[in-house]
Amino acid sequence: MKELTGKKEIIRQLREKIFTLEGFSTGADILQSDFALGPVNSSFPGGTFPVGTIHEFVSPTEASFAAANGFISGLLSTLLKKGGSCIWISAGRKLFPPALKFFGIEPHHVIFIDARKEKEALWVTEQALKCSSLAAVVAELRNVSFAESRRLQLAVGESRVTGFLHRHHPYINNTLACVSRWQIRPVVSWLPEGIPGVGFPRWEVELMKIRNGRPGKWQFEWRDGVFRHLPAQKQIISGSVTAKKERYA
Repeated sequence: MKELTGKKEIIRQLREKIFTLEGFSTGADILQSDFALGPVNSSFPGGTFPVGTIHEFVSPTEASFAAANGFISGLLSTLLKKGGSCIWISAGRKLFPPALKFFGIEPHHVIFIDARKEKEALWVTEQALKCSSLAAVVAELRNVSFAESRRLQLAVGESRVTGFLHRHHPYINNTLACVSRWQIRPVVSWLPEGIPGVGFPRWEVELMKIRNGRPGKWQFEWRDGVFRHLPAQKQIISGSVTAKKERYA
């Protein structure tokens, strides 16, 4: 029995070492709050959203750019619940800070840095990712080389800060050293028939790449301060509503 327990401990230690080499956090770092991503968790190694690493978001259009910023804000709301601050870096910011309150984020918990050039923004991003007192870093950049992304990944290897690299309108869709690649697209919101106004924001969330995981595609709605996964019968396909005319549970 002791021999079996010893083997299990060796296997556990080896898995942690492999996770660390691949850029994932291990130990207490993976015991995070629930991001409410439901079925997406089965795509992640370890069954939980990877923190302490770099996630890449690719947005080829303005619509997907806005949708991705919304989805990232939803993830930030969970990361910031345990305290800390976030640095949001860009070379031409379009985000309206008070809008973060919709996602449960107080604007004063986010420090915005507006760089004049993308090279400056990249340098600031690397320095911010080295700061272990931060909860997260968001960087809006257009083009990043593999070597540059590798430096960013190495920076979080020591600090365990979670980074979101949001590439908007990239000239080249090249491979980076990030552990995941996402693309977020907006979908039509839903309201009960006859009710005026705008529904809750919805996104098509595509996990295009995940190291040692399984890519996939889902639809989510942001409602009551959390992500709500939309089952197939409540999703919107090709712009047409297929949901039943009832309030979602």
